[in-house]
Amino acid sequence: MKFLNDLLNRSLDILLSIIGIAALSPIFILTTVSIWLQDFKSPFYVSNRVGKDELVFRIVKLRTMVVNADAAGIDSTSMTDPRITRIGRILRRYKIDELSQLFNVFFGNMSFVGPRPNVQRETEIYTRLESKLLTVKPGITDLASIVFSDEGEILANKSDPDIAYNQLIRPGKSELGLFYIENKSIPLDIAIIAITVISIFSRELALKMTSKLLHFLGASEKLIKLASRKMKLVPSPPPGSDQIVKSRFYKENLE
Repeated sequence: MKFLNDLLNRSLDILLSIIGIAALSPIFILTTVSIWLQDFKSPFYVSNRVGKDELVFRIVKLRTMVVNADAAGIDSTSMTDPRITRIGRILRRYKIDELSQLFNVFFGNMSFVGPRPNVQRETEIYTRLESKLLTVKPGITDLASIVFSDEGEILANKSDPDIAYNQLIRPGKSELGLFYIENKSIPLDIAIIAITVISIFSRELALKMTSKLLHFLGASEKLIKLASRKMKLVPSPPPGSDQIVKSRFYKENLE
């Protein structure tokens, strides 16, 4: 049964990625030309991410930052990050920079829905429980992508965006990812994709729909409240740990 399920999922990924690439080709062309014209540099950003079974792959995104932005050594990006270009802010606002990951889906590195892929510096400090996030293919979108679509605003003006990410976003993001894995199904994937599209136009409606979806699936009250985003985010430990992250270099402090 699992083999047939995986085969069906892979077949759908290939079919839908081909349709998506073809349908969105005018947007790809217009966007890549616009990015290139701003500084005459490559319109694509390619970097390493950790995928299923901890295999490293190259993710493709439309470039939203200045060239060599990686040199800063910062992985988390706030809305006030000076590395983001003017065009990049627009692309991030409407998630257009993520569309090129359709190629990753086509080649089998990613799926349409699944926990968002992380850089190795982050996956190396996952708790044992969070390691389950690496047992499925990462996706273009997931529950956390909807709930934390304002990541840039959350991290704005933080002295250390990476630590702020680990304290404010990672705990809920990982919990939502683990819940998705436990309830993974094609109907759930379809629902997440639909809500993701809605979130581009109405974040409030998307959050309400996500909360109702979690309630329908029997999620905990804590997770449902998190999805509503009506409560202020406070520093919390990641799933599987009782320690709030204060460093990205000492995994033993998290377990």
